[in-house]
Amino acid sequence: MPEASASAPASDQLAASLVGEEYEVEVGPVAHGGHCVARTESGQVLFVRHTLPGERVVARVTEGRADSRFLRADAVRILDPAKDRVEAPCPFSGPGRCGGCDWQHVKPGAQRRFKAEVLTEQLQRLAGMTPEDVSWDGTVEPAPGDKVAPGEVPAWRTRVRYTIDDEGHAGLLKHRSHEVQRIDHCLIAAPGVEELGIEAREWPQIATVDAIAATGSADRQVVLTPRPGGRLPLVELNREVSVLRVGEKDRAVHRVHGRDFVRERADGRTWRVGEGGFWQVHPQAADLLVDAVMRGLTPRKGETALDLYCGVGLFAGALADRIGEKGAVLGIEAGKRAVADARKNLQDFPRVRIEHGKVEKVLPRTGITEADLVVLDPPRTGAGKQLVNHVAGLGPRRIAYVACDPAALARDLSYFATAGYRPRFLRAFDLFPMTQHMECVAILEPAGKAA
Repeated sequence: MPEASASAPASDQLAASLVGEEYEVEVGPVAHGGHCVARTESGQVLFVRHTLPGERVVARVTEGRADSRFLRADAVRILDPAKDRVEAPCPFSGPGRCGGCDWQHVKPGAQRRFKAEVLTEQLQRLAGMTPEDVSWDGTVEPAPGDKVAPGEVPAWRTRVRYTIDDEGHAGLLKHRSHEVQRIDHCLIAAPGVEELGIEAREWPQIATVDAIAATGSADRQVVLTPRPGGRLPLVELNREVSVLRVGEKDRAVHRVHGRDFVRERADGRTWRVGEGGFWQVHPQAADLLVDAVMRGLTPRKGETALDLYCGVGLFAGALADRIGEKGAVLGIEAGKRAVADARKNLQDFPRVRIEHGKVEKVLPRTGITEADLVVLDPPRTGAGKQLVNHVAGLGPRRIAYVACDPAALARDLSYFATAGYRPRFLRAFDLFPMTQHMECVAILEPAGKAA
């Protein structure tokens, strides 16, 4: 790097980039984010991917400067492998390749153990809580059927976003990059996605292809995002499929042909999910989470309930079915199309109302001052202190908090503790095998209530 001019201001004299530098390090514990922690001889922190706790590796820096608080790195040579290491089954996994999976090189049981360690650390650091404090047994539960031998991969991902490279070929993004790793198959993609044959054809003038394979029906859907000024190609895939496109100007999703929704199945009902809208990616996730939430809330006939961030109405419908005709459920959702789907999905429940808007704005406007039960399923950033305090102020006898990020969960549990609610129990599910992600369900109740 050229020396900075003597007259240049100090703010312009950036420290030297360390990208490409290699360090031989002893690898420490796993951390939130799909990496492990190590330190250089000078004490600078390294967040290292493609390694395991206890290994000795050569780590090559991928991001950071000499004055950075921490560096990001890949383990490019394994000098002393851990017992839980396996050869990555996916040929596209590894340093500088596809960023979709974090733990292809780790035995399945160890992946779940590392996720439990991350959740434990986040609870302690951000909420000051131990597993005992939240009545969690310390395990991350696999979905039924996902237990596979080392070296095998469960094919679970029913929604996959392919990024198209400059030559029109489908691939997946590299870690923390806009660069495309071209692939000819994805091991974690569900059979319904792979059978479309998206990787086998070219996609001229297309930026991304979202592939959706419903598990509750034979519905298949692709959502195409053209490049600026790009034209939509004639779509011929290996299965009958509905085609939607993202508008260049309005960014809205428009139907090209076929249905503009897919039909999913959960809790004994069929759910329409429109325009590439949100649905749990793992084929068993919806049923597993509904079961965990309902077991925890134990709904009673005639109760009132809230489903916040209700999506297409999954938890609202489960609640309505259990509290009966004399009960009432209010769902709130920011997505306009999801609200329309929720109202359609739940039209046979006259005591269910779905409101459109941001939860933190709509809930105060409803005038609701109390509720028996609350389901809170916020986005990855969490609910936040203001909403937590509002929910606690309604005095529900139980709250179900569904979380896809352990840090957000821990922060919000600390807010609930201050607001007078404690976890009755917590469960964690490995609904994203081969990745760092997990799903958690915490059931909360007033802190003064006897255990």
